[in-house]
Amino acid sequence: MTISPTAADPLDEVFSSAWLTAQQFQPVEYVVPGVIPEGLTILVAPPKVGKSWMVLGIAQAAASGGKAFGAIQVKQRPVLYLALEDGPRRLQSRLNVIGVTEGIQDLMFLTRLGASVVDTITAFLERHGHNKPLIILDTLGKVRGTYGGNDAYGNDYSQMSALKGLVDDVPGSSLLVVHHTNKGEKSDFLDSVSGTQGLAGAADSILAIRRERNTDSSTLHVTSRDAAEGEYALTLTDGVWSMDGTTLQEAANAAVARAASSGVGDDMKRIIEQVNKYPEARNAEDIAIPLGLDKKLVGTYLARAAEDGRIHRQSRGMYAPIPSPIAVHHP
Repeated sequence: MTISPTAADPLDEVFSSAWLTAQQFQPVEYVVPGVIPEGLTILVAPPKVGKSWMVLGIAQAAASGGKAFGAIQVKQRPVLYLALEDGPRRLQSRLNVIGVTEGIQDLMFLTRLGASVVDTITAFLERHGHNKPLIILDTLGKVRGTYGGNDAYGNDYSQMSALKGLVDDVPGSSLLVVHHTNKGEKSDFLDSVSGTQGLAGAADSILAIRRERNTDSSTLHVTSRDAAEGEYALTLTDGVWSMDGTTLQEAANAAVARAASSGVGDDMKRIIEQVNKYPEARNAEDIAIPLGLDKKLVGTYLARAAEDGRIHRQSRGMYAPIPSPIAVHHP
């Protein structure tokens, strides 16, 4: 098989490792350091968990140069929030709830699209691309449409790739897409993204919110090509999402501690929580005294909790928290 003499050489764009290693690329830009890098991010959660409250808080922090989740300092940048499930009255009410009573110049909204979503995002990037903007699409379902063909994966991947390509062409820009989860519990939160794996496969990063039943406590699961994978404990109070701790590492520790004490009885929960208060190993007596419990009973519970993987048996009779993954901060 020969290549037509008039066709472009398919190897025109080849580059060598020698060229690649000599390049100096700009560092990855972060909307929220360690959590949301530039590019396309999908945020998924079941209905009524607080996705829109979360992205509104992120939008407010980014547009004002404030703190995301009440703890992580972010850079100021222009923000376009495509709030396609809301109207101006509801948005104003929500801004008031999270404490925004005076307008932020760089926080802009659209509640209806006068053009395609691609044209709308493109126009905003053309006007604000030099300032590394953030665009939030809430929700994907409002622009996704229906598909009756045989290649649902390919359709999903193509749709998301088209959106990803918009921000990829403007270095430092970010698109945060709000989407819902599949019904039912999934052991892998990537499998919880509604639709085919084409949606998740095209994204640079995926955030998934899992809320504890009958509480305001949730865990934010993060997987990304550029940010470190991690799980972080968050709390939603009156529309405001806050991190359980002042750093990502503290929030990661809190998430591990929360998971360790879920689904157990009251005494076991108190014992596990007491273990997690201290980074160093403790014995049954150390745990029993402040809780006012019998030392022998505490020893039995500690051994059982260690067997279940809820705490770590460091040595004979000594127990410590399960080590949490290190929350890596990418510059």
